[in-house]
Amino acid sequence: MTRIPRFACVAAALAAAAIFAVGCGKTEAPKVDAKTEQAEANKRAREDVFGTQVKAHDSAKALSEDLNKKAQDNLEKADSLSK
Repeated sequence: MTRIPRFACVAAALAAAAIFAVGCGKTEAPKVDAKTEQAEANKRAREDVFGTQVKAHDSAKALSEDLNKKAQDNLEKADSLSK
């Protein structure tokens, strides 16, 4: 059985640490900003497999906004009639 010298183990550990430190130090700037990427992802989702679900979600949001607007209008009418 051969025994690895302590120096070789220490040298290997230092080399691994140096490689790790060099690799982790670099940060690349994103090629596009987050808002642009989100808009492109939404466009791709509408055209791809999830198009039906995305369109249904959009129509549900529009319906919710419409109902909230009508409810607010009715509350304002009721308030004006109660005065």
